[in-house]
Parts: sequence; C-alpha cells; structure tokens
Amino acid sequence: MAEVSKKAAVREMFDDISPRYDFLNHFLSFGIDRAWRKKLTKVLGSRNPVAVLDVATGTGDLAIAISGLKPQKIVGIDISEKMLEIGRQKILEKGLGSLITLHPGDAEKIPFSDNSFDAITVAFGVRNYENLELGLTEMSRVLRPGGVMLILEFSHPESFPMRQLYSVYSRYAIPMLGRMISGTNKAYTYLPESVAAFPSGKDFLAILEKLGMKNTRQICLSMGIASIYQAEK
Repeated sequence: MAEVSKKAAVREMFDDISPRYDFLNHFLSFGIDRAWRKKLTKVLGSRNPVAVLDVATGTGDLAIAISGLKPQKIVGIDISEKMLEIGRQKILEKGLGSLITLHPGDAEKIPFSDNSFDAITVAFGVRNYENLELGLTEMSRVLRPGGVMLILEFSHPESFPMRQLYSVYSRYAIPMLGRMISGTNKAYTYLPESVAAFPSGKDFLAILEKLGMKNTRQICLSMGIASIYQAEK
C-alpha cells in the first residue's frame, strides 16, 4: 500500500472488488473458507454468547454463520460501505434483519463502549489493520471480562509439500485468477503479500499475550493454510 494510508487503500480496494468478493472467496479457496467459518462457529458455540461483534465483517458471511448459535444480537462493522451494502442485502434475504445489524466502523476506533460484547470475531481482517496492536487493543476494550476473541486468518503452512504448493498457488495463481475475475490487479496481488507479511502462529499469539489476553491458542486448519486464534480477556 503506497503513500496513501493503508486504511484508505484497503477501503478503496474492497469497495472496488465488492461485487465479486463472495464468489472469489469461495472460488479461490475451493469452498474451504465455508468450512473454516463453520469451525470458528463451532468453537464459539461452546461459549453460548449473548452479544457478538464481528469486526471487518465485509459482506457478513461470518455474522450469518454465527446466527445459527442464536445469540441475542450480532453486530458487524467494516470500513467498506459497498461491502456492507451487499451484506445487508444477504441478511434481509435470509430473514436475519432482527438479529444482525451492520454498521460502518473502524477496527482501530470501534464505536462501542467498554465491555459491550461477550465475543469478538474477525475473519480474514486483522492483517488489513493499519495498526495491528491498536486494532487488537480496541477489540479487547469492547470485550467483556471473561469474553472470548476468535480470529480466523491465513497462516503459513510449515510442512512439506503444503508449504511449497501453497506458496506457488498464492504467489502466482491467486493474483492471475483474481485479476481475471475481478477486473482489478491490486487486490489479489495484495492478498498473498499481506499473508506473507502477517505474524502468524506463535508470533501472533505472542502479540495477543503482550496485550494482556489470556488462555491463547492456535487451531490450525487445512494443514496450516489458515488458523483460528482464540484468546480470553
């Protein structure tokens, strides 16, 4: 992300790709992203949350998945209004408008008071934060004591041959296919670059612990392509 702030560039990028975002998510992951969200929802289900905040909610896929747990409310925030527009339409079509609400909102300045939610979730969003520690601190601020934070994010496979295969796929196939389908080059060039730069695994757990989160753990998915990070306040 060049001289423009990362936040502004990310907002513009997701506004641009919003019409094809859901299709590309499922297409480029061979549909596995649905299973990853289902796993996060299963982990969250053991906590019986009443109020859930989904940060960087995008088009609302994770919020919709979480609705099956029957909390009292789910709130999603995102900096891309065009992504939110698509998410709101999906929510209306599924008859979930009384349960899920989506609002413009910045992860680094969350528009809710302290200790407002039982659970905070993010799917494929934290690596886009302009200031990672500030965003995580804000998430912790609005989380109630004893509440859980669940973060689904791409990680770095370590075992052969997945590490080599994923490296080739993410560096060459994803940018090419993303450009062909979305009509823009930067989003799907940025994706593998942002994944490579993100502090995954023990490095990310160490950041959560530094910020005061407790009982941290990593749940590896699909041989390490993605991970769920769990932490408590």
